Amino acid sequence: MPDPSARPVRADARANEDKLLAAAAAAFARDGSAATLKQIAKDAGVGIGTLYRRFPTREQLVDATYRYETARLAAQAPTLLGELPADRALRTWMSNVLDYLATKHGMAETLGALLRDDARLGSSTREQLTAAVEEFRRAGVAQGVIREGVPAADILMSLAGVTLAAGTRPQREQAERLLDLLMDGLTRAESWRPPLTAT
Repeated sequence: MPDPSARPVRADARANEDKLLAAAAAAFARDGSAATLKQIAKDAGVGIGTLYRRFPTREQLVDATYRYETARLAAQAPTLLGELPADRALRTWMSNVLDYLATKHGMAETLGALLRDDARLGSSTREQLTAAVEEFRRAGVAQGVIREGVPAADILMSLAGVTLAAGTRPQREQAERLLDLLMDGLTRAESWRPPLTAT
């Protein structure tokens, strides 16, 4: 499916679109599949006609919201690294990933169909998030706070494992503890080595 946000738009239309996508992300995270387009338009401060002109179907809104939230999450890396040491920046970002997944879960049914129909959508998401993790990883290695030799793809996969095990809202405290364990593994001293495999 073509990305609806790819079409050129005027500055005022872009502002309305950003308001709609931010409101949609909040609504899907809060209300899940019960989120209504009417409420999203109201939360964005625009008329329902504005929403339908930009996103004629719920599927198009879900697609655009998913792309918007993914890009927003990936773009946080430089800002966080400018404010915090790399290990703390990465840990903060991991918590933000949990918020991102709350939105994703709220769109699960429609999003699942979109991902099945467009394999590039999923691969684009992985590429963007892996690139963000790589920014944190490189900065952390340079600062001496993250162990060398751990690929960004492995860090992202470990993060995905945490979200699969404890990705629902009631599990948030447990997920945060699991993220602390993940960070402990990433920031262990270089002298750490895995145990020898028994023979």
